[in-house]
Amino acid sequence: MTRVSAQNLSRRHTSASSLLSPSLTATVMRGLTDSVKTLPAVLFYDSAGAMLFEQICDQPEYYPTRTEIDILSRYASDLARQAGDHVALIEYGSGAGVKVRYLLDKLRDPVAYIPVDVSREQLASVARERGGQYPGLRIAPVCADYTLPFELPVLPNEARRVAFFPGSTIGNFHPTEAAAFLHRIRHTVGAKGGLILGVDRRKDPRVLHEAYNDRAGVTAAFNLNMLAHLNHAMSANFDLTTFRHVAFFNNEASRIEMHLESLVEQEVLVNDTRVYFEAGETVHTECSYKYDEQTLHALVESSGFAIDSLYSDVNDWFYLAWLRPA
Repeated sequence: MTRVSAQNLSRRHTSASSLLSPSLTATVMRGLTDSVKTLPAVLFYDSAGAMLFEQICDQPEYYPTRTEIDILSRYASDLARQAGDHVALIEYGSGAGVKVRYLLDKLRDPVAYIPVDVSREQLASVARERGGQYPGLRIAPVCADYTLPFELPVLPNEARRVAFFPGSTIGNFHPTEAAAFLHRIRHTVGAKGGLILGVDRRKDPRVLHEAYNDRAGVTAAFNLNMLAHLNHAMSANFDLTTFRHVAFFNNEASRIEMHLESLVEQEVLVNDTRVYFEAGETVHTECSYKYDEQTLHALVESSGFAIDSLYSDVNDWFYLAWLRPA
């Protein structure tokens, strides 16, 4: 078996068919042919992946969702008071749009709810549901990869832009990328805006391990679905039975790492390019950084925000932070 070269890659993938954007296609191919294989986490969220993630949130081992909802249920009024009147609430990665209701129920005279998500079907469903629940509120969904620049709908001049980024998804960015991403949000909300940010805290590694290795195997299915997505979107021929889900806590880097491990030596055809896997070789699919208060302050301050309020749960497992532009 012969490894594909980067030179051959650049020639091959331009002519192959792909349902992904050219830039995402190029990212996928670079990641699969690098010496350490990686895939971008955005591939998790096709329609099947979005449904699987909602199932993950219901698993007994997966604490972030229920813990954050507990914090929201207790402190939504405080967050709404800090947000003020005439808020345009921008939710990054809206998913099923469950958590945002705690805020929408408490906000005074909000002018708009803008869910932003890459899953078009789920976004349309959320927009319909919230439109029915809040008939006087403008619902303006944006289908986009929120990690990249995107355009907001035109908003009234008096609207205060408040971003909502729950679910500890900030942990999926490497710290330098997280700072850059938060800086873009800072630019979007402007000097008078704000950000409500969900952050997973450092804790007992055993709790973390169980959360990403649930007994029902839903997280494993979610991780493997990335390969099924590539089979559909890039005419790949991954055999999912020859890969397994691997997740562990990297203590030194303070992050959970998710990988897909090849169980056999094999070649896979992706976008007309043959990609070689050794037995035991992994594809790194996701990181989830865990923050303590010191590292969180450092991240926030490097991005042009400041922490005004920091809310947590009884176990000290999760943060919900109100950030103001510095």
